[in-house]
Amino acid sequence: MLRLFRYVALVEGITTLALFLVAMPLKYVFDNPVLIRPVGMIHGIAFLAYIAVMLFVLPGRGFGALGWIRTTLAAFFPFGTFLNDPYLRRREAALSALRRV
Repeated sequence: MLRLFRYVALVEGITTLALFLVAMPLKYVFDNPVLIRPVGMIHGIAFLAYIAVMLFVLPGRGFGALGWIRTTLAAFFPFGTFLNDPYLRRREAALSALRRV
């Protein structure tokens, strides 16, 4: 399940980059806002999916208050989901090791 959350976080991060690095420069530098609406909508859906999957997956998997705060804040900052991924990968490995024992 944590792997699903990591995939959703990756999509959320990619849509953020698409919005900031493609759609917004196209609008503000080239005066062409054609991608703002579709990319913004996709990013909004990805953000909501991130929050929903986080609320579904994280409980009961050993995430303390700091882990919850870190993972929540990652969605609000550009590159945050990418910077948080090694933490999630370590948590996933730890949970996997516990299941094998």
